[in-house]
Amino acid sequence: MSTPSAAVRPFARVIARLAAAFATVFALAACTPAEPIEVGTDTVIVDVRTPGEYADGHLDGALNIDVQSATFDAAIAELDPTVSYVVYCRSGNRSAAAIDRMEAAGFTDLVNAGGLQEAADATGIEIVTGP
Repeated sequence: MSTPSAAVRPFARVIARLAAAFATVFALAACTPAEPIEVGTDTVIVDVRTPGEYADGHLDGALNIDVQSATFDAAIAELDPTVSYVVYCRSGNRSAAAIDRMEAAGFTDLVNAGGLQEAADATGIEIVTGP
């Protein structure tokens, strides 16, 4: 195996520096506290992960409506579209997808709280285990 040419080495150093910079930025972003989410007495917390994920830990009082389930649309159709909802999952991807579907169904007051720990930090609601 040959060593990199002189022209390639500076490019490799730039790539290594960029990778280090991105790692620093992402590490700092992970340490940034979540924006507080105000939870009123009529706010509904929805965990859109699987039942197994929900049982392993969820926000106290959260409804579990699996966005990947074939019954998701029917389940949200039973909810009141006029109240506030805080939606979370593991990382924020499924909650974003759930919010898109809920908006399409007429819901208007929706907050994507991201992942479970982010949602707990932002709402101040305790993580509990079990069904």
